[in-house]
Amino acid sequence: MDPIHIEAPPVIRPLSPALENVAIKELNENPARLAEDLLILRRWIWSQPHLKARTNDQFLLAFLRGSKFSLERTKQKIDRYYTLKAAIPEVFNEQRQSDDPLVLEIVRMGVILQIPLPPDESRPCVTIIRSTAYDINKYKFADIIRVGSMFGEIMMIEDDNSTVCGYLEIMDMIGVTGSHLFHLPPDLVRKFSIFADEAMPMRQKGTCFINVPLSFEKGFNTMKAFFPEKMKNRITVSSSIDVIYDFVPAAYLPEEYGGTNGTINDIIKRMETKLLKYRDYFLNERHYGTEEKLRECNVKYDYESHFGIEGSFRKLDID
Repeated sequence: MDPIHIEAPPVIRPLSPALENVAIKELNENPARLAEDLLILRRWIWSQPHLKARTNDQFLLAFLRGSKFSLERTKQKIDRYYTLKAAIPEVFNEQRQSDDPLVLEIVRMGVILQIPLPPDESRPCVTIIRSTAYDINKYKFADIIRVGSMFGEIMMIEDDNSTVCGYLEIMDMIGVTGSHLFHLPPDLVRKFSIFADEAMPMRQKGTCFINVPLSFEKGFNTMKAFFPEKMKNRITVSSSIDVIYDFVPAAYLPEEYGGTNGTINDIIKRMETKLLKYRDYFLNERHYGTEEKLRECNVKYDYESHFGIEGSFRKLDID
């Protein structure tokens, strides 16, 4: 972006009245200041020699909302977003493309389902993750996370419910065995959990595990150790599917989950269409990131310290 474009008037998608009310009350959003805040961020990004960041208005606005409109926290989160991406190359690599065959295979299996909400709804957006919908002998956990990260990025750009109200994950564990748990690399789970919490702008409002086999309990308690304390308090575990209705009205869910909002296949088709519209976006992703040798004071970012290379989960603050 050249200096002329930096000063161009921001173009912001208006919120629904219900979401605007939440943004003002919970996120300190001031509609009269949005344009000024976005200009400040654009200028700051332009002034950072080490940082090549997107300056799309909705992209930056997501980070402002995720930082409750603290400009300093927003700057830190944007920097961290690109810095930590570089530290997880098994996820953020050349395969992270809309038309990559592996990506499309995973989308078409319906491993990740983003549930459409009514336009006037002011609740967290909902994603169902079907933990056994893929063959663990063919696909790596990093492949699944890669696809999830792509939809997470699309969500923060175009889903106002996610940036204002946060997001809820429903983990469907039907048919899970010990093999599925051993398939999860602890180091990658830990690193991506930190990335999602510290670098992504959306607020994690909870995780609901459904259809959990009784034998999963011990493995679940082990996995919980990888999450920050406040995240642990936002986790619900049930051997039944019915608990899902405590979080999401049945009318919003697909038929396979007791709802009336179309089918899983309908959701898959919408998600694939949406992903393909972002082809150029992900192709251009290679132009963004950080150059640590250009960071001010020439202090290289310490990835190992940030992720806690010794294996202990560093305490995090969660909004």
